[in-house]
Amino acid sequence: MYENRTVYPKKKTEMHQLLQEMPKKYKVLALVRMEKVRASQLLPLRKKLQDEVEIFSIKDKIAKIALKALDIPGLEKFAENLKGQCLFMFTNMSPFKLNVLLGKNKVMLFARGGDTASMDIVIPPKNTGIAPGPMLTDFKENNIPTKIDQGTIWIMRETIPVKKGEPISEKLAGLLTKLDIKAIEAGIVLNSALEDGLVYEQEEMIIDLEKFRNDLAQAHQQAISLSIEAAYITADNIEQILAKAAQSARSVSTEAGYLTDETKEQVLQKAHGQAQGVASKAKNYKPA
Repeated sequence: MYENRTVYPKKKTEMHQLLQEMPKKYKVLALVRMEKVRASQLLPLRKKLQDEVEIFSIKDKIAKIALKALDIPGLEKFAENLKGQCLFMFTNMSPFKLNVLLGKNKVMLFARGGDTASMDIVIPPKNTGIAPGPMLTDFKENNIPTKIDQGTIWIMRETIPVKKGEPISEKLAGLLTKLDIKAIEAGIVLNSALEDGLVYEQEEMIIDLEKFRNDLAQAHQQAISLSIEAAYITADNIEQILAKAAQSARSVSTEAGYLTDETKEQVLQKAHGQAQGVASKAKNYKPA
């Protein structure tokens, strides 16, 4: 007969307790789905973020049970994203900043069959140290020219078997691993995050920093132009406003023939030009 379990393994009990304590300690709870993350990505990430982010890998069933007992706004909706093996991140930094930080900490990994090349894969000419055998077929199928010399396979010239964005076959992936060539640039992206009762989904936390920077610069320039046009003086635009006002004043005084040290040349030039025009008309005047 099936009976409800009353005793759980120590590790699960510890994880359950941990998940009940951490959301009270930190203001941001972020989630990463482990199906898109390799274990080799986590170690350097833990070291990099150890003073700002606590990272734990927990199965969804344990997480759901632990979080269900907490009375935290938004937690119920956040728990809907728990599926399979989950990576939890607890921090006090903004989820947007955390996502940007994760994007900057990418690592290079060995390819697996079916992966997409993150860049052009360049195989240099060299002694591979691999003994002749079945591997020669893999080199040939990927159009990598080789020769046998001193009992090992040598790559004769630089080759690019796969370009950026193209799929990597299983045989090529195995060959690249043998050659110690890492072709996959991998980062970690937050699937969801909870902060102050608000749940952010993955697409809401993706920020294009370059576009954001350009938008800010454009908005700043537009604000400066508008304030100058409206003569709204600030520390940033006072020089331009005074320069524009001075130019306008010179134009008005020149048009009105008002002599000053700054306008006398333009006024006299204008008067001279007008006088020449009148003289030319008088010279060509023929009474009816």
